[in-house]
Amino acid sequence: MRKVLCVEPVIFIYVFASFLTSPLVQQFIYRRLWEQEYNSTFVSDSNVTHCEQNKSSPAYIKQKEVQEKASVFNMQLDLTRAIPSLTVAFVIVANGDRQGHKRSLVLPSMGALISGISFTAISYFSLSLSVLFAVAFITGLFGSLATFLGGGFAYIAEECHDEKQKTTRIAVVDLIFGVVSGLAGLLSGYFLREIGFAWTFVIASLLHVINIIYIIFFLQDTVGVSQLQHEVSVSWKELLRETFSGVYMLFKTAPYKKRILIIVLLFTFMTYLFTLLGGSSLFTLYELDEPLCWNEVYIGYGAAAFTSVSLTSFLGVYLFSKCLKDIYIVFIGIFSYIGGMIMAAFAKTTLLMFLGEFLISCSMVNNVYENTAVLSVVNAGVGY
Repeated sequence: MRKVLCVEPVIFIYVFASFLTSPLVQQFIYRRLWEQEYNSTFVSDSNVTHCEQNKSSPAYIKQKEVQEKASVFNMQLDLTRAIPSLTVAFVIVANGDRQGHKRSLVLPSMGALISGISFTAISYFSLSLSVLFAVAFITGLFGSLATFLGGGFAYIAEECHDEKQKTTRIAVVDLIFGVVSGLAGLLSGYFLREIGFAWTFVIASLLHVINIIYIIFFLQDTVGVSQLQHEVSVSWKELLRETFSGVYMLFKTAPYKKRILIIVLLFTFMTYLFTLLGGSSLFTLYELDEPLCWNEVYIGYGAAAFTSVSLTSFLGVYLFSKCLKDIYIVFIGIFSYIGGMIMAAFAKTTLLMFLGEFLISCSMVNNVYENTAVLSVVNAGVGY
């Protein structure tokens, strides 16, 4: 069977399926905790809302308790998933040049499939939310969105030998990410309203199945078969030792200024990622309660605004790159994120919330710059 070197369909499907369910996960947890607190079924449509705005009402106090419980639950869930996924992302992406980048594409897809099936079962059979911690840890072992995108960009970088072709294809991936994530976020509210949680998770799971089939049977790896067979004989213990010893040797043999630069770069990247993921995870919970009291459709609009306007930010970066250095573009992204978070924190109306999300979305291209820099450091560290 003739295989292809086109990774863009894989990114398209994975991003759509992931961002279709991403706004739903927090709503699902919030509604389940709300039902446990009130001992009644959560009802949401365009005419009915359970958002209490009278601060002296007992219902308002309960509502805030549910919001607090949901926030703590999501934080614990994110930590359970993040710790193993960071290690997996580091090892798989760093060794992609020797073992091929299909692993960094298929493993996160399998993890997302397990997550989708688990959420379907929990939603359909009304299982306990505590099951999600086991699911989060298991799926974290398969990597995450960072692993997938790192593998996707590395696949393109290794496949393209012409610098202009490489730049064009990376730009196409950025375009796909912006359009598809926005479209998925926009549709998530309508999917939830029309078919509910369970069937939406089923659709996302089917998309991941299609992706896995495409990656395994139709996508050609960037490493030759003979070389890949040779690498299979290497044990995971040896692989981990080679990876971490390579990074250790990088710090040991690199000049003093280069070591300081690497440390600052990694610290900046981790700090930015911590604030980005930690802050964005609170958006849905904030939007559900007063003063906004959004329903699932408006939350979908917010998710679309949060991601799809990265198209305009990409255009801005293209223009800025003509007259500014990369470091200044990164600073623009960071300060736009700070401004958007401050605006969202004090947003009392739908318009201000959308404007805050627009500013935050303008910083999303900053991820591309920092991801590229960190991947370069990691690849240099394993001594290829």
